[in-house]
Amino acid sequence: MAEPTKKSPIFTLLMVLFVAGLLFAAYLWVALNWSYSVGNRAGFMQKFSEKGWICKTWEGELSLIAIPGAAPEKFIFSVRDPAVAKEIEAAMGKRVSLDYQQHIGLPTSCFGDTQYYVVGVKEVVTRNDGKDLLPGS
Repeated sequence: MAEPTKKSPIFTLLMVLFVAGLLFAAYLWVALNWSYSVGNRAGFMQKFSEKGWICKTWEGELSLIAIPGAAPEKFIFSVRDPAVAKEIEAAMGKRVSLDYQQHIGLPTSCFGDTQYYVVGVKEVVTRNDGKDLLPGS
């Protein structure tokens, strides 16, 4: 069998596939490393589990602290870092502040079911006078 030359259709197809793969890898790298938004949410850890048939991801639900009489709101999030997942598991049922990054445009759910990826968690402690304290403050 002859080797593909620079003018053969096989060589052209291989080059197109290679360039397409490089472009997809670059897009994926940007989508995973560039945050559309960052912030934090405070509330009570309500639900946290590892999900997926092939791509296992940590998915959670934070019950946001609502004004009395208002409908409760939930913050649904994903976690990619196993160390952060362990911290969240330890905080189940407690009041916490979650630091998150929003990544838009990830191509599959293998990276998480949501756009919101938690990167840090702090337990919120309430003082006797009703004011909240974060550890270290």
